[in-house]
Amino acid sequence: MESFVRDRFRLIYLKSEASEKSTLNEPVLPRDSEGRENPIFSSDHQTSESFSSQARLEQAKSDLLDPDPKLRRLAIQALERTNPSVALPLLRGTLSDQDPDVRAQVLLALIKWKSPDGKPLLKKYLRDASPKVKIAALRGIFQSGEGIDLNTLLQLLSEESPWVRRKTATLLGWAQTEGAFPVLVELLKDPDGKVRKAALFSLVALYPEESEDRLLEAMTDPDPSLRKWAKRVLERMAEAPVIRGGKGPAKRI
Repeated sequence: MESFVRDRFRLIYLKSEASEKSTLNEPVLPRDSEGRENPIFSSDHQTSESFSSQARLEQAKSDLLDPDPKLRRLAIQALERTNPSVALPLLRGTLSDQDPDVRAQVLLALIKWKSPDGKPLLKKYLRDASPKVKIAALRGIFQSGEGIDLNTLLQLLSEESPWVRRKTATLLGWAQTEGAFPVLVELLKDPDGKVRKAALFSLVALYPEESEDRLLEAMTDPDPSLRKWAKRVLERMAEAPVIRGGKGPAKRI
């Protein structure tokens, strides 16, 4: 029972970031006649805060080794609120964790901090066995703004997990990746209907003129939700006004 109560306290303690920001229960420090904090009490308060931060750091270090993966993930979240120079070495060591959720959480922290060694690690963990870790790495690569090379994209096309392939199609459209057209066209042939829909969605967003023929082809797709979506998009395109300039083809607006 004592062990349960202690673990429960730690879980609540690590998730109490919001309550730390609240000032409703904070003591009011004595002030002098000009409204400034009394330096004696202020010093005590700062010392208390410093001790509290160190205690949280030590607790997070301990929880990184806890058998419960949920507690290890909470420890990572707690470390995200500390100094990166202290937290980064600890987080890098946690990338070898057996739990994929923990590894993904570490990658998200590295992305957030824009760690100098983040890019090589993200490329490395695109080859992780877990789809969740691969998607975290993939998201980080796109968020870096440096794009993703063609060879890596081609590898992702043959990724076993449809979840990863679908995320690839979505991110290609979100990041407006240059040269994405042939990759998205290839993803339109994917055996998974949700992947094909994500690819077509990105294709319409990036290449509206070139995507009309693909939308027409999707009207006979075996996936009913994709057929319905393609029909709706084509109807909206047909209703959109057309502008004609002095030169060049007509364009919808």
